[in-house]
This record gives sequence, C-alpha cells and structure tokens, in this order.
Amino acid sequence: METKNVIAAIALSSAVIVLYSLFFVPEQSATKQNLAEKKIEQNTDAPALEQKETLIQISREDALKTSERIKFENQSIYGSISLKGAAIDDLTFKDYNVSLESDEKVYLLGPRNIEDGYLIESGFVTNDKNIDIPNSDTIWSVTGNDILTEQSSVKLSWSNDQGITFEKEIVLDDKFLFTITQRVVNSTNKKYDFYSYGQIIRNKIPEGLSNFYILHEGPIATLDDELIEEDYDDIQDQKFSRVAKKGWLGIGDKYFVASLIPPKNKEFKTTFDYKDKFRANFISTEPKKLDANSSIEESLKVIVAAKRVDVIDGYADSLKIDKFDLVIDWGFLYFITKPLFFGIDYFFKLLGNYGLAIIAITICIRLTFFPLANFSFRSMAKMKALQPEMVRLKELHKNDKMKLQQEMMALYKKEKVNPMSGCLPILVQIPVFFALYKVLFVTIEMRQMPFYGWIHDLSERDPTSLFNLFGLLPYDVPSFLVIGAWPVAMGVSMWIQQKLNPAPTDAMQAKIFMFFPLFLTVILAPFPSGLVIYWTVNNVLTMAQQVFIMKRTTVKTVT
Repeated sequence: METKNVIAAIALSSAVIVLYSLFFVPEQSATKQNLAEKKIEQNTDAPALEQKETLIQISREDALKTSERIKFENQSIYGSISLKGAAIDDLTFKDYNVSLESDEKVYLLGPRNIEDGYLIESGFVTNDKNIDIPNSDTIWSVTGNDILTEQSSVKLSWSNDQGITFEKEIVLDDKFLFTITQRVVNSTNKKYDFYSYGQIIRNKIPEGLSNFYILHEGPIATLDDELIEEDYDDIQDQKFSRVAKKGWLGIGDKYFVASLIPPKNKEFKTTFDYKDKFRANFISTEPKKLDANSSIEESLKVIVAAKRVDVIDGYADSLKIDKFDLVIDWGFLYFITKPLFFGIDYFFKLLGNYGLAIIAITICIRLTFFPLANFSFRSMAKMKALQPEMVRLKELHKNDKMKLQQEMMALYKKEKVNPMSGCLPILVQIPVFFALYKVLFVTIEMRQMPFYGWIHDLSERDPTSLFNLFGLLPYDVPSFLVIGAWPVAMGVSMWIQQKLNPAPTDAMQAKIFMFFPLFLTVILAPFPSGLVIYWTVNNVLTMAQQVFIMKRTTVKTVT
C-alpha cells in the first residue's frame, strides 16, 4: 500500500507541475517551439552590427598590456576599461574566490583577443557609409579624471576628420552598475541619423558549464514581458532576433551575469547570434536626428553582477527594469522557490549559519503542514493496527479477489481509514524538496557556505565516504563511492521511518520497499549537502510526529 501511495503522490505532483507550467509559465518563459517561430529576424532600418576582431593566442595578463587602460574600482569590483574600442573587458569580483582552497578572485570579463574573451561595448552607428564612426580598433582619449570610482566618473572622446565628435561619460555605483551616457557632437552644417547600440561579446562557451536541465546558462532576456532563454548550441544553429519596446538582455552564468538595459521608452531590436563568437546585442530601431551644429545624447545601463538576490531585486526596483529578477533562474516553481529562499535567508541573519537556517526552515515547514500530517499519520497508524485483520482477510479470500476487495473496503469504511492518505505528506514534500534543491543550486548566497564539522560548502555534496569510514582509513575512494555521513544518516532515518509505517501485505512489494532507503541514499549522495540535511531533519521530525500519534491512536473494532 505504501508503494502505491508513493506512486500516487508522484503522479499527483507531476500533474500539479504540468498544470502550473501550462497555465502560468508562458507569461515568464517562452517555449522552445515558440522561440523557434520567433527566431526569424525582424527587419528594421537600423544598420547591422559587424564584428571584425580576430583571436590572438596570448595570456590574459599580456592582453591587458596591449592597450592603455582606465582603471575602475568600488567596494564590490575592480578592473579596467580599454581605451582601444572603449570596451569594458576586465572585471573581477572582490568577494568571491574561485574555490575554497584558493584566494584567487573570480573574474568575469576578459580582453577580446584572448581565448576566453568576454567584453561589453556600446556606441552609435549609422547607415551613412561616408561617415567614420568608432569601432573596436578606435583609440579613445581621456578628458579629465583617469580613474573610475563611485565618487568620480570618467569621460572619453574621439573625433573623426569630418567634424563629428563622439563622447562617453561612464559612472560607476557602489556595486555592479555602469551608467554610460553617449553623445555625438556635430560641428558641421550637415544632418545625420544615428542609432544607439550595446553589445556583449563572448568568445567561447565558458568552462565548467553546468549542463543541468534545472539551470539556464547562456543568452537571456525579457522582452515585452516575456522571458527568453537561449542555449549556446541553439544560437550556433540559428540566431534569435526580436523587436521590443521594453526589457533587458544579457549572458548569464550560474552565479554571474553580464547584462544591458537599453534606453527607456525606445523601441529596440535584440539579437543573439554566433559568428565565431557569441553576441548578445541591442540596437535602436528609430534613429536620433543629429541636426547641423548640434548634439544628441542617450544613456544605457550595464550591470555585470554576482547574482545576489538583494542586489538583483534592488536594481529591478530602483531602475524599474522589467522582470530583471528572472536573471536568477528560480524555475517554474518560482512561487515556492523564491519565498523559500527569503525564509532561509531570514533565519541565516538570525542564526549566522545557512545550515542552521535550513534546519529552522525545515521545522517551520513541518509546523505549517502539521494538521495535514496529523490526519495522514492517524490514518496510517490505524492502517498499521489493522494489519493483522488485513492479513486474515487476505488469507480467507485468497481465491476471490473481488470478495477480498469488498471486505477490505468495508473494513476501511468501518474504521474510517483512507488508504491513500499516506501520500499527502509526500505530495507536499516533493515540490518543497525540488524548490530547496533549486535554491541551493542556483543562489550565490549558498555558494561556499559552511555548516559544522566536515561540511564546508552546503551547495556541494558531502565529501566524506562510507567506504573509507568517513576519512578514518588512509585512502581516497572513487567519486561514485562517495556516500557521505549525512546521506547515510538520511538513509538510516528513512529506514526507521519505514518501520513505523504499515508494511505492504504483498511479499514482493515488501522486499522492494525494504531496499528503498538504500536506493535513495545512493541517489541523493551527490546532491548538495544542504538538501540532504533538510531531508534528514525532516525524517527525524516526521518520525517524532508519527510515534506521538501512534501512541495516541487506537482501532475501535476489528472483525
């Protein structure tokens, strides 16, 4: 019966997830079929953005020396802007190490002429082929301050031989936001049309791509209220292009993102494509008119950020960026995942440890569903008390299955027992389990966060192994044999919990069910240790609740 409950719970959970995805997800995320239909390029009068740079096999350090640079720094990031092309192509995060074993800081952007080049550039383009405009080889000049901080901006300029000057003023906030104000000054008697643009160039697919179905990494945007998520291999096969009136675009990694926010209230065309390198760009569809002896100006935002929830939500609110919070992949269980993160983060601020916060949120979840669990466990306790009578009926009517079913249904009705009630706690637990897995997997707040003892990173698996007695024996084991102390504790707790439930009357079912804790222990061993801690604590609380209810539950009659 318990096996049937598990199957029923999984089926019901799947139905809930499918129905939710059918009726709610399309507002946030386009399906692959819809995206394929919308990949057809929408023509505008705006000029195409060309790329002419070539790859040179040199080190990052040598590449940074090939051009003069403007350094920038605030409390969160440091790096430099190349005067060649006026590109933001060097950025390092102060607060994030590459690994627990290293003090090396994570860098995201790199010069265009190295293997993992990753940069952001912006400017104006025109359809007039007779006008010289800045490109990736243009050497800009600095006017005034030559260091960019949150207290001081920098100004760049370049003039052609035709009487037109291009200017940029770059402002940096205290976190991850660059505001670029671009101007074109016309000192001639002619009129021109210019289109503003911004583009992110990435030379190759980053190393260490997760390739998990629960996490998107690659080109991302929200365009006119629709979330667009493109995989790198999709872009290599066919470019994506869409005209929109509001939104943002970028390239997202698991924990970091480079993004562009086009000028407000301006229609723009967004393109994701691949031509020896990946590009995510926008270009305005309506030109700005540059009259004789006048100037034009336009601003865009660049956010190169660690995907901290408070920072991303803060930018979304303060800058009124449409659905910018979806740069963090909360998934289709958004309505559970994000509140669950806020709950864990609240307890972290109280307790100072994310492991303790997970335990605290587990207790809260148990308390929330306490009445539902009580109902289920009372029914299961009665089922266990009825086991002898069910065995007697099975033996009595072993040759008449129809009669057996009738007698068992009559027994359930008489004792007011619902054999399907055992699936209710499982039904509730599956979406919460998945949402917690999502939180641990995608949020940078969980990255490299320790618990007590041997758990140094809650977002990674338990590093110990049963097969070397959790480090007591002096040898390492293969990764597939790394079954840590917490997964073992989880498996043991599941086995004990199983003993508290009514055993299946079918002998084969009983044998299969006996191996279920061992099976889940092996399956969940590679999962984040924070998730296994949640499951273990949840099992312990469930057992305590079951024991309490079973001691207070009696069966009125047995025939």
